Amino acid sequence: MHLACLAARTVIGGLFIGHGTQKLMGWFGGPGLEGTDQMMDGLRMHPPRRNALAAGVSEAAGGTLLAAGLATPLAAASLIGVMTTAIRTVHAPNGVWNSDGGYEFNLTLIAALATIVEAGPGALSLDHALGIEKKGTAIALGTTALGVAASFATVELGRREAERTARLHPAAPADSAAQ
Repeated sequence: MHLACLAARTVIGGLFIGHGTQKLMGWFGGPGLEGTDQMMDGLRMHPPRRNALAAGVSEAAGGTLLAAGLATPLAAASLIGVMTTAIRTVHAPNGVWNSDGGYEFNLTLIAALATIVEAGPGALSLDHALGIEKKGTAIALGTTALGVAASFATVELGRREAERTARLHPAAPADSAAQ
């Protein structure tokens, strides 16, 4: 079981590291910070640069911590928050199935992260080595709730900032641009 926990943490954590560095640095064919910034603007996640950095850092740092088995519940909460935000802002309108752009993959990752937290990162983790391992159903539920709450706060703050920006800088009417 110790090897299975290590394998799950390193595969999932490693993929999140890759996903975060795609957003931040354009590695692995990703959009980089400029492209992620544009994506956040399109999703009304304002200010876009702050949200682009937050998403990329949450994925890269959360993935690193998860892979190492360090601060595992916090790492999982950050990743659950990003996946919940992806579901809410991008995938939910497309339904469940990934083949239609849906949220099945994101939901699977959330379930896997909650399972890792419930079972604990295992003996082959820094949490275990340092004697700070936290696990169990209550910890997993709290971790999931924290990630979901962070997502709701992030999306709401982004929406409010987008509305505030629109009020302060209204777009010029299309007719006046032609004159």
